[in-house]
Amino acid sequence: MKSQCWFSLCCVVGLIFCVGGLIVGTWGKTGIPVAGVTPPKSTPVNEYVDSRLCAFCHRQIYENYRQTGMAKSLFKPAPANTIEDYKGNTQFYHSLSDTHFSMIFRDQAYYQRRWQIGFDGKETNVEEMKIDYVIGAGDHSRAYLHRTTRGTLIELPLGWYTERGGYWGMSPGFDSRHPETRRLISYGCVFCHDAYPQVPSGSDVPGAAFTGDLPEGIDCQRCHGPGGQHIRAAQAGAEFSDISSRIVNPARLSSKLQMELCMQCHLEPTSGRLPALVRRFNRGIFSYIPGQPLEDYVLYFDHAPNTGYDDKFQFVSVAYRLRKSRCFLESKGALTCLSCHDPHRKLPAGEEATSYYSGQCRHCHEPVISTLVAQGKHPDAADCVSCHMPKRRTEDVVHALITDHFIQRKVPMRDLQAELQERHLTDAEEYHGEVVPYYPSPLPKTSENSRYLAVAQVARQNNLKKGVADLAREMNQHPPREEEFYIALGDAWKNSGNSKAAVGAFEQAVRINPKSVTALRSFAASLKTSGNVSRSEQILKRALDLAPLDGSTWNQYAMLEADLGRTDRAIEKLQKALALDPDLPEGDLNLATLFVREAQMEPAETALKRALSIDPYNAAAYDLMGRLLAGKNEMSMALYSFQKATHLRPDYGPYLYNYALALVAAQRLDEARTQAQAAVNADPNLAEGHVLLGRLLATDQRLADKPIIETFEARIPGGEILRFEIEEFSTDQDVQELAKTYAKGGKDDVERDLRKLEKGRYFIHDESYAIRLVRSTSQNGTRSVFIIADAADRVTGDVGGMVFIGHRGYPFAFTLLRLDQQGKGLGQQVPFAAVTFNKQGIIDIKSMPVGSGANSAIRLEDAHAVAR
Repeated sequence: MKSQCWFSLCCVVGLIFCVGGLIVGTWGKTGIPVAGVTPPKSTPVNEYVDSRLCAFCHRQIYENYRQTGMAKSLFKPAPANTIEDYKGNTQFYHSLSDTHFSMIFRDQAYYQRRWQIGFDGKETNVEEMKIDYVIGAGDHSRAYLHRTTRGTLIELPLGWYTERGGYWGMSPGFDSRHPETRRLISYGCVFCHDAYPQVPSGSDVPGAAFTGDLPEGIDCQRCHGPGGQHIRAAQAGAEFSDISSRIVNPARLSSKLQMELCMQCHLEPTSGRLPALVRRFNRGIFSYIPGQPLEDYVLYFDHAPNTGYDDKFQFVSVAYRLRKSRCFLESKGALTCLSCHDPHRKLPAGEEATSYYSGQCRHCHEPVISTLVAQGKHPDAADCVSCHMPKRRTEDVVHALITDHFIQRKVPMRDLQAELQERHLTDAEEYHGEVVPYYPSPLPKTSENSRYLAVAQVARQNNLKKGVADLAREMNQHPPREEEFYIALGDAWKNSGNSKAAVGAFEQAVRINPKSVTALRSFAASLKTSGNVSRSEQILKRALDLAPLDGSTWNQYAMLEADLGRTDRAIEKLQKALALDPDLPEGDLNLATLFVREAQMEPAETALKRALSIDPYNAAAYDLMGRLLAGKNEMSMALYSFQKATHLRPDYGPYLYNYALALVAAQRLDEARTQAQAAVNADPNLAEGHVLLGRLLATDQRLADKPIIETFEARIPGGEILRFEIEEFSTDQDVQELAKTYAKGGKDDVERDLRKLEKGRYFIHDESYAIRLVRSTSQNGTRSVFIIADAADRVTGDVGGMVFIGHRGYPFAFTLLRLDQQGKGLGQQVPFAAVTFNKQGIIDIKSMPVGSGANSAIRLEDAHAVAR
């Protein structure tokens, strides 16, 4: 039954006039225009006001509402509102990320401290952040926000959960090997967790900055709409009907619009990687006003049915689950959230809750329930909810138990409160399929809605191939006026690998809105990818003219300068970017990389230490630190850094390879062999890894004694055929002797011997080259391959011959032993080429980097002792 007192106006109009002077004085300072709404010129601007003004006329309702969870959804921490344990239980160790946390109350302020134990057993990567705001009333959990010098909000990793009497735990999404340390709170987050804040005006700069203090809690105007005109009418002594007409009274709305008031924040089809909510591009983030159709502001999307997601149960799924219920569907709109919940009052608890909610159920289901009880077909119980709406553990906030609002006759027969582990899906595990309209459904068939449906397919790459084609077709047939459609299309083309089409889409976005920094940055990035670097630089300069204080744009410009080889300019721009935004993701790591390029090792190490203090889970930073320390011959510290990098990214070949090189330098060859094998397993196309593994395997004395001859054929993309005859020798020494034999003879001798092979011809560019491969096999099945060949001029541009040395596998990778024009060995051994192929043929032939290379901490030449 709907609450009849819901959102009622004050019946004592005279009180408005008694406090009119106070309202005038306060309203002028607190009015906030409705974001994204342009009223007619003849109508005074309706503004959001300080909700404390509502208490002058609606004192009792205001005081009751202050006790609700919505009113306590966001606030500044203080002893009076603290329920957490800041005295006896302030420490937390997160084993998955090997991180320690401490919650601190000091000098009337609250802090969250994070650190790890370093190489020397002392604290390292220490960071302490002030808690400026708390999100969550504490009914289930609380999270903590830090406000940066730029006015942005960062969610801190550690949270508080009320289950089992209360305990500290990682906030949702942070329970991983590398929790985020700079999770930005977007305007979309604040939309549902707070009243409308003040935000900067001006150009479209990505990010979410706030000006002034944030309101504390969701206020009256979230459901009643902006109150400026309402108060002005009361000040002017207007009739009661005029005063009440200038504020939304949800009791007078249709059941659909009433339900949408709740759904604006309590409807989320999924929190997974799916564009569950797509706000219309012509609407500002804070422009929804109660009483407006919700679909004019936002569209909702969901997984396709029968794809394994039909029974998903997530934290913000209350309205989503209720709408699945037979009770809701058959009520034809009579059943809404307000049937059981009075938003002005705190939710009942304990026996009061059982009695109240069961009474609401019986209000609709009597006398059927009593009849079934009398017939022995239904238990004679006073608690309906625990059976038909049980508490369940949510999939996304695994430390929270909430009521399942899917009213079911028979609930699943499993432990719905069993402990769950937070899941972090890989891209392969994520949902890839059709994204379907959820609300409204069916989605009205208009050209605009067709575009939004296509955007939903590509926004999170769930249905990219079909979605990008649909979106391009719809936009060609009905070109939109909003640049966001073209940005979405450009991102879709970019993610599809079509950089040329992406450039065109982003360029059109800039034409529509030349002041969109988002469009300009995307346009510049796509131009750079497509090779038009000079124009990319011009576009970035335009973006900086619009937003000269945007650190992200300066960072993007710095990376462009770096790619052009203008390292000094890149360092200068990156330092400016970090001065503007010290929390810039990857900023310090990029700076350290540039310093290493310039051989400025001390500033590089300083930048890396800061990068790791900000994000101690950055594998790339640990890898670069390892290379830097190896260059200083601080091998123990270098190995520690490489170990951290490979722990964080155990499936990334280059980090494993660099770790193996460092182990070689430390003469820990067995460990080096293990890491080199892991590197080529993780990345079969990592040529350097195959070379190193081949050399390490050459030191293995456990070689097979039985020679094997193998012949196979592969085809390169142009249609040419590569035929191999492989003769296996029992030891690596035999292979080396064979290489020497060929190196001693002249070119004619090499060709004469190679012609004896019936199937030893390599056809490429209409010319023939004979190749012979020799391999030795260790007991574990991995192989070293030695290739002897002539006519290296067609491959290298030289006129001399060559000997390849490398590791046999998929792919092949080779190291070249150069021969002079007479086939004599020059004694020079350098990385050369990788041939990647499968059983169907050649996939790629490419050169390997010579020298230290971007991924080499130690030159390959430094590993020659292993080969010798």
